[in-house]
Parts: sequence; C-alpha cells; structure tokens
Amino acid sequence: MEGIIGYGAYIPRNRIKVEEIAKVWGADASSYKRGLMLEEKSVPSPDQDTITMSVEAAKNALRRAGIDPVDIGAVYVGSESHPYAVKPSGTVLAEALGATPEVHTADFEFACKAGTEGMFVALSLVKAGEIKYGLAVGADTSQGAPGDALEYSAAAGAAAFIFGQKNIIARTLDTYSYMTDTPDFWRREYQYYPQHGGRFTGDPAYFSHTKGAAKGIMKKAGMKPVDFDYVIFHQPNGKFPFRVGKMLGFNEKQIEPGWLVNRLGNTYSGSSPLGLTATLDISNPGDRILIVSYGSGAGSDAFIFEVTERIDEVRDMAPKTRDLLDKDKNYLEYGEYAKFRQKIRKAN
Repeated sequence: MEGIIGYGAYIPRNRIKVEEIAKVWGADASSYKRGLMLEEKSVPSPDQDTITMSVEAAKNALRRAGIDPVDIGAVYVGSESHPYAVKPSGTVLAEALGATPEVHTADFEFACKAGTEGMFVALSLVKAGEIKYGLAVGADTSQGAPGDALEYSAAAGAAAFIFGQKNIIARTLDTYSYMTDTPDFWRREYQYYPQHGGRFTGDPAYFSHTKGAAKGIMKKAGMKPVDFDYVIFHQPNGKFPFRVGKMLGFNEKQIEPGWLVNRLGNTYSGSSPLGLTATLDISNPGDRILIVSYGSGAGSDAFIFEVTERIDEVRDMAPKTRDLLDKDKNYLEYGEYAKFRQKIRKAN
C-alpha cells in the first residue's frame, strides 16, 4: 500500500484586501466579496517565487515524513509561474533539500492542476516500485491583469507531498483523471497576463470536468458522497466549490475544512493541494478524503485518501495551514502590491 507519508504548506505573510484593489479601479468591492466570496489574497514578497515557496513547503513535508532527503527518488514541481522559461524549478528544489544527484526531476504545467499532476506521477512511481519516495509540489505566484477580475483572486502559496509505502499518513484508495480540450483560460508566450473566457470558464470547463472526475472516481471506487468525511475542490473563487459540491451531493461541512480561498485567494497549482494540507491538519484516523483538482485547458485529477493513525504523531511537527493563513499577516496598499508584483514596467 502506498500513500502520503509527509505533507507541508507555505503561504506568504503579505495580503491585500479586495477593497484596496477595488478602490484603485473604482469597482464595487461588495460584488467580489458577496458574489465570489473573496475577502483578501496572499501576495509574495519581491524575493519570493515558486521555487522559494516550494522549498519551504517541502521542508515542512520532510519534517512530518522524517526521512533522509537523499532517499527521495523523484522531485516534481507543478506551476504555471515557474521563474525561468528555460531552467527547471525541480533541480533547484532538489538541491536545496539535499536530494541530488541521484534523483529524477521535472517541472509540470497544466494551469491550476499542475500540482496534482505531479502528485499523480510521484505516487505512480512509488506504486510501481521504481522509487522509494517521491516528492510533488504545487506552487504558484499567480498574476491577474490590473483591473481584471482575476486580480482580485490570483494569489500565492505552495503545498508539498511526499509519497511512500511505509509510515503512511494517508493511504491512497484510488485515483482517476478526466480530460478534454476545452480552452477557457490561456497565456501565449511573451504575454505577461493570462486571458480567460469569462463565463465560459464555468459550466463547460470547471463544472463539467470537476463533476466528471468526481463521479468517475466514485464509480470506480464504488463509493458515494456520504462515504467521505471531507471533499476538496479547486477554488478559483469562493462560490464554485460549494456549487459543484451541491451538484454532486456533498454538504458544506464536508467542504469547509479545505476551503481557504476567501482569505487566501486562488493559488492556482497550489489551490486544491493546499486544501488537502488544511484538511489533513484536522482529520482523524479512518477519515476518508476526496480531492478533485481542476486545470484550464482542461482537466481534473481525483484522489481518494484514507487517513491513518500516524496523523496524530506528525501533524504538529510542522506549521499547520490555517496558522500560516491567519498569523503574522502584513497588509499592503495597492502601490506596494503593484511594486511587489512588478505591475509597473519601465519602457525600454
């Protein structure tokens, strides 16, 4: 049996309120707070990027796993904001952790499901017996064009998972993927900000694929919504997870523990993985967790995990996700935020 043996999260301290963004653009903040259930979002400092956040999250995962990093056979970083166009994030992460040189690394991209994409591959390699341990990280420093709806939600954070076959925290019961070519969100080479298809991103994209993956894995596993203690969906805004959960037959109590977007924003590749870390923080042995990611382009990965008794031994060995979300926050004005995110660019 294989599963998660260590997990960790990282969230930048900086935040910006929805009201602060709306004030600059003359927008109605209440429409975002009420309509999309957003309050604020995390913002990386100028010296933070996908790699630095991945390192912090992975170190927290290692603390809980209690393994020697040299035994990690694969390191995968899923993101749509890798710092380099040509230079891997994975090698920097592996070097920082002490996992090099006998390690396989790769960077994954699939919009917001790049994190679960890495999880799927790392878990599969462990299951096949090709490696002893596999590390997968979902991390992003997401960007939204000034004044665009995405600016209110595009945030930053990272979640890391180490997979193995001994000392398991959450055993894997099943996996499933559901993909089509549905372009609802994209960014071409040399474009700084992504573009999106507006309302098209809802029913034909997010809801279709999330429901398809959730129904598919439940059918495969012979399970129903009532069989799960918790469920985590991708969180592009505050509303979508609850809406899709209701469509599938889940209740709010199953969704809320992993629901972070109202005070975190959409961390893209780190969204549903961060929800999983927050859920593991409060789960009990025997709890069953369903996680369904979503990535534009489009597709969803789904996993079913069952929590083991070891969770009680390791959960306090690293910072909990809610504590990272709530403690030591530093609120920015829009000018500071624009400077941090390099939204003001000098002409050549």
